[in-house]
This record gives sequence, C-alpha cells and structure tokens, in this order.
Amino acid sequence: MKGGTFRSLRNFNYRVWASGAIVSNVGTWMQRTAQDWLVLTELTHHNATAVGIVMSLQFGPQMVLLPLTGYAADHFDRRRLLFVTQAAMGALALGLGLLTVTGLVRLWHVYLFAGLLGCVTAFDSPARQTFVSDLVGEADLSNAVGLNSTSFNAARMIGPAVAGLLIASVGTGWVFLINALSFVAVLGSLRMLRLSELHLKPRAVRARGSFVEGFKYVWRRPDLKAALSMLFLIGTFGLNFPIFISTMSVTAFHAGAGQYGVLSSTMAIGSVTGALLAARRAKPRMVLLLGAALCFGLGCTLAALMPNYVLFGIVLVAIGISTQTFTTSTNSLVQLTTEPAMRGRVIAILLAISLGGTPLGAPVVGWVADRFGPRWALGVGAAAGVAAALVGLRYLFRHRQLRFYMERGRPRYSMDDPRQAPPYVSPAAAIQAAALNEAEEDSSAGV
Repeated sequence: MKGGTFRSLRNFNYRVWASGAIVSNVGTWMQRTAQDWLVLTELTHHNATAVGIVMSLQFGPQMVLLPLTGYAADHFDRRRLLFVTQAAMGALALGLGLLTVTGLVRLWHVYLFAGLLGCVTAFDSPARQTFVSDLVGEADLSNAVGLNSTSFNAARMIGPAVAGLLIASVGTGWVFLINALSFVAVLGSLRMLRLSELHLKPRAVRARGSFVEGFKYVWRRPDLKAALSMLFLIGTFGLNFPIFISTMSVTAFHAGAGQYGVLSSTMAIGSVTGALLAARRAKPRMVLLLGAALCFGLGCTLAALMPNYVLFGIVLVAIGISTQTFTTSTNSLVQLTTEPAMRGRVIAILLAISLGGTPLGAPVVGWVADRFGPRWALGVGAAAGVAAALVGLRYLFRHRQLRFYMERGRPRYSMDDPRQAPPYVSPAAAIQAAALNEAEEDSSAGV
C-alpha cells in the first residue's frame, strides 16, 4: 500500500502520541492481568462469576453513559478531554494499588474501582478513537487505526507477562502502582503535540436530539447495522478472554500466575500480527469481517478441545489474529464510512456495543465456566463467532447480491459494488446550510 505499513509514524504528532500511548498501554494490560488474578485467587476461591462481575462493572458504563460520551467526543476539545480522562484513570490505579499493598483491599473495593474506571473509560474511549483523525487526517486514518491496535496489542504481549512475574515476586499491588506511573507518559505526549499541525474539523452543531441522530444515521445504513450487529455478538459473548484464559489456566491446566501471564501474552502475539495486517489494508471490506468472525468461532472451538497448556497457547495465537482482524477492521470500516460530523457519536455507539455488551455476556460466560467448566465457556464464544458470520453473510446476500459458483472445478463468488448511502444531513446542519445558501445568494445579489 502507498506509504507502507508504518506511514503514519512520519507524522510528528502521531509519533509522539503513539510513543506515550504504548507505555500507558503496557501498564493497562499489567493492571488488567493483576486485577483478574487478585479477584480469582486472592479475594475469592477461583470464582469466575466474580471476574465476570468486575468486567461488567468496568465496561457497563459504556452503554449507560452513551448519550453523554458520544456527545462529548463530537463537541468538546478532544485533547483537553483526554487530559482529564487519562489523569483520572491514573489516579484510580494509584488508589487501588495503595489499598492492595497495604493489605486493606476487599472484593467490594475492586468492584467500586472497576465501576469508577468504567465511567472514566466511557468518556475516554470515543475521544481517543476519534482523536486519531485529528492527528493524521483522512488519508492515513485506516493506517493509524491499525497501528493503534498494533501498539495496544504489542503492550498486551508485554504487559501480562511482566505482570505475572511481578505478581509472583512482589505482589499485585505494585502492578497497580506501576500502571499509575505509566500515565505520565501519555499525559506528557498530549502536552508535546504541535497544535498547529492538528487536523481539526468543524465540531458538530449543538442541537437537541443530536444523540438520537447517531442512531438514526446507523439505522439508515445496512452496512453499519450489519457490522455493529456482528460486533455485538462477538463483543458480548466472545471477547471474554480474562475469563477464558484465567479459568483454563487455573482449573484446566492448574497453572500459576507466571504461566497465566504468558498465556495472555501468547494471544497478544496473534493480536499484533492481526493489527499489522490490518494496518496494511487501505480499506476493510465486509467479506473480511465475515471471514474473521468465522475464524474466531473455529478458533474458540479448537481452544476448547486442546488437551494441554502448550497446544492451548498455540491456538490462542490464531484466535488473536482473527480477533484483531475483526475488531480493527470493524473500527476502520465504521470510521471511514461515517461522515466526520457524526463520527464521534457513531464511534461511541460502536464502543458501547463492543464494551458495553460485556455486562450482559461476562456474567453469563462466568456462570457457564463455574457450572459446566471453562471449555464450555469457550463454546459460548465459538457460537458467537459463527452467529456473527451468519449476520455478515445475510447482509452480503441481501444488499450486495452475493453469489457462489464453480469455475473450472474451483469455488468462486461475486457481488455488486458497495452501494453508497446518501449523505446524512442532520436537521441542525440543514438549517445551517440553508442559512449559508441564503447569505451567499444575498451577497451575489448585492444586498
């Protein structure tokens, strides 16, 4: 592709942002690993349902606060908003770390901090996702999204392994404290950005009903509805890897903290590979989402059948590739096909679906793991992947006229070109455009 896989790094602002983000991402993955281990082995006796509750509290606010988070990403200065959210996340990590190292932490403390972190993250995520377009502009947006995912998953490869070693040597509390310190890097990168080089776009017009317009916009777009429906299925019942990996490690393979961290990092190898592949693509297609969803379902099926720790880890690499291909491509497709004025609200809906679905799915998956075993919990993820693939297939048949045929003994397929949705114009934007047209007519008439 033009410019190469790492072309966004030529941009000074993106390079500075990415440098600070990867440090913070490593700390975030360290904390996630330590938090799950703390709940599963120190505060409960291998209770997967408790881990599911923590996940629900951490990701539930994405759905509850959706009317506010998308609005904030579209109407407020995203750089300043990120200053506030990143500083708050660092303070929460510090608080949980102090409770843990002093031996005062209880399960309800973890629940409380998970809920507070969820509230902050609900505002942080849409702003952070859409801030990428402010850094690089439209031409390199898909590449930057892919590199962001690469950074996040490179940190996922490093963070859990480091966390496992630290838990075994100094305890979980210090992992939280180190994560709190890591936020200094991303706050510093925000300070160093060249404001004159940001690709700022006109902010959305503040008008009553602007939140509902985001849903109306998505409803008019069959491609977005299909992509977000697929994301709901996989995000709700499939992306529960803290439960899958921790319960398989402890219950099925009787592994320790170090091995648990290594398994999480092993999956991240596949995630980094998938993110780099996504960064090379100029524009993702629905066919790619369908294939990735199907591979995810098959991967979870194989993982559930693996007899030992090593083979399970190998399959996790393949699951990581399919997971990252699906999530990154969905993010890029939605951003690239959504008009800039609506992007913050649509991305907030995307994040609410992918993360906000967790409060629905995580307790269910945790209950299945406790009641029937972790292998059956992975079966739930497998079913979600297959169901998502069927949703994508239905869209291609109905809206792209997908057809299969044989040519010289080989299976082939064909489909129509994507139908361009008519541009969406909000009522406020229409009023503004009409006023501008009147002004131009008046000017041309010499009024």
